[in-house]
Amino acid sequence: MQIFYSADVKDGKALFSREESGHCLRVLRMRRGDSLTFTDGKGTIYEGVISGDDPKGMTVTVTSEKSDPVRRNYRLHVAISPLKNDDRLEWFIEKAVETGIDVITPVICNRSEKKRIRRERLEGIMLSAMKQSARCTLPLLEEPEDLNSFLVRHSPGKRIIATCDSAFERIAINKAFDRGEDVTILIGPEGDFTSEEVKAAMNAGFVPVHLGTARLRTETAGIAACWSVSLANI
Repeated sequence: MQIFYSADVKDGKALFSREESGHCLRVLRMRRGDSLTFTDGKGTIYEGVISGDDPKGMTVTVTSEKSDPVRRNYRLHVAISPLKNDDRLEWFIEKAVETGIDVITPVICNRSEKKRIRRERLEGIMLSAMKQSARCTLPLLEEPEDLNSFLVRHSPGKRIIATCDSAFERIAINKAFDRGEDVTILIGPEGDFTSEEVKAAMNAGFVPVHLGTARLRTETAGIAACWSVSLANI
């Protein structure tokens, strides 16, 4: 099922961006009167009919709406160190959205090799991944934030930090939270968190966990964590 996206839905009408309009009208060659399915990215899926076929701003008349059929009963927030290689962070973002995630925070750690992100590109990847996986909620991508600043935030549910440091008593990630519980997960940079960062996270209420016996790249660890939470809630 092809799903489109409009952030502007009101009074039974939806206005689409130039990009979405062009894809629908020029690439897919849809026309006025054709039916389509779209979402507002806020948890609602709509059925509608094209009522205005301007490729710069298509309009659709809503015929029905319903809540996200794959809405989860928990929230997942992953704070992950930006990666030196942009492609690897983009891969994580795409797969995390497909798996199911609510908030992504690029968190700057002592060993982070990069402190900036290409926000516009990442948001585009998130939007495409949401539509491709037939989801109706667009995750929030936050601005990069220093780890110490992130630690003092109030996060509902279970707080988890994944680390390779065996000097800390760690448990398997699937033992660290309950089914249906909101989860916030910290994923460090290549080279892991420093011992001081792990201690600071523990003092802030984060539970140290491991993701198995293999040493994983940052983006792989992030997806492993997302899948662990997703599978535990099936």
